[in-house]
Amino acid sequence: MLSEYRSKLVTAEEAARAVRSGDWVDYGFGGGFPELMDRALAGRKGELKDVKIRGGLVIRPWIEVVEQDPERSSFTYYSWHIGDYERKLQSRGLVKFLPVMLRSLPELYRNHIRVDVAFVPVSVPDEKGFCGLGISNYAWRVILENARTVVFEINERLPRLQGVDGSHRVRLSEADYIVEGEHEPLPVRGYREASETDRRIAQLVTAEIPDGAVLALGVGGVPFTVANMIAQSDLKDIGCHTGTISDAFMALYRAGKLTNARKEIDRGLSTWNLAMGSQELYDWLDAEPGLFRPGSLDYVHNPYRMAEMRNFISINGGVQLDLMGQENGESAGTRQLSGIGGQMDFLEGAFRSQGGKGFICINSSRVDKTGTRRSNIVPFIPGGSTVSVPRTMIQYVATEYGVVKLSGLSLWERAQAMISVAHPDFREELTQYAQESLR
Repeated sequence: MLSEYRSKLVTAEEAARAVRSGDWVDYGFGGGFPELMDRALAGRKGELKDVKIRGGLVIRPWIEVVEQDPERSSFTYYSWHIGDYERKLQSRGLVKFLPVMLRSLPELYRNHIRVDVAFVPVSVPDEKGFCGLGISNYAWRVILENARTVVFEINERLPRLQGVDGSHRVRLSEADYIVEGEHEPLPVRGYREASETDRRIAQLVTAEIPDGAVLALGVGGVPFTVANMIAQSDLKDIGCHTGTISDAFMALYRAGKLTNARKEIDRGLSTWNLAMGSQELYDWLDAEPGLFRPGSLDYVHNPYRMAEMRNFISINGGVQLDLMGQENGESAGTRQLSGIGGQMDFLEGAFRSQGGKGFICINSSRVDKTGTRRSNIVPFIPGGSTVSVPRTMIQYVATEYGVVKLSGLSLWERAQAMISVAHPDFREELTQYAQESLR
């Protein structure tokens, strides 16, 4: 193993020579980020032409190939999911958005799109030559199998877990080049303080959750508040099968609620694809690897796998819902705010699960910059905005005014249900539209 390691070990600058003009380069997704390779590739500005970089949900404060080349003379950055930093790039016209439903991403890489070079962040190898995928399993397995050139960037700060069955493991032999060096602290993400409205919605949703439920939590304020309420409740034997594991699940574990004891799949283990949260969360993953089953998008985001578990509960936020139940979960008009990510995957999984429930949680209204109250439940999703989830896939909607189930309802019945959980100031005009358009 040692000789193989040494034979592939190069500087980041040497590994960056593998990138050619016209190439597609993959950086990965979420908090795992190839910072050394990003810096080295940025150093080739002016030498390369038309290099396209794919990433997504970036929470670190910069990407060198973008910041060093704002004219895009050499590099163009594409994102599968707009994160906090990428929203700033978007306002500068420096990111191109790629819409995707996450469970379809591996199939895209297998059959529809090209990947030339993969920069893969991995943990420090063990004595057998295995590395972990740190905090982002993503679709790396598929990408590795299809890339022309694979670069492993060993990050000494990444959690070392490899999955109890090797689900989070790669071998040094799979890399063409290996790069190591000193890294910055891992990017962390916190949560804003829950509002009174968030707490009311969370109370209503928590009341719908039974003992032994398997949770898929989004990363917004309401899902995090639900987790905190469960931690303080009488509920027991909660399970985890989620796209992103966060501090919310750590809070459940420390309260003795997260046991995974009743899961039909991965019993006793918390299953996830990405990890995103505090350094304390990353330390937990590193210290207790036997508690987790990190897996690929193919595994974690498969709704048929979720369907094999009883009481699968998916909780996500949204931007707008219309009277038919269509959801805009990712845009403000034509401005992309995030992406649909795995929301559709987990909504379908919850729908297929015996006793499962998929919730879209949304404040009934908001106050804009002018001080005017606006309804988040609208007659129809306005032109230019995204219909992220069709009306046929929305099961439960929760606002501070209640929880309604839309499954199996006619258009008129859906409108009545949506109006019942809208802010009272807007119910009259919503009713008038429904009577004119949806009877």
